[in-house]
Amino acid sequence: MRETEVLRLVGNGLSNGLNTALLVLSEATVKTHVKHLMGKLRPTSRAQAVVVAYETGLVVPADRPR
Repeated sequence: MRETEVLRLVGNGLSNGLNTALLVLSEATVKTHVKHLMGKLRPTSRAQAVVVAYETGLVVPADRPR
């Protein structure tokens, strides 16, 4: 699922611009995925979304985008 991929990349600290390049999506599409994630997860900030990615095991400290 693209939203999961976007959350993994956000969890690794990547910007929307880098997500766009890695996922070969438009920036508008990436922003839409981030918006949907924020709506589903209800974090108050992007940083809290990163915490969710770590807490769920989606991202681990050694994880790096490919």
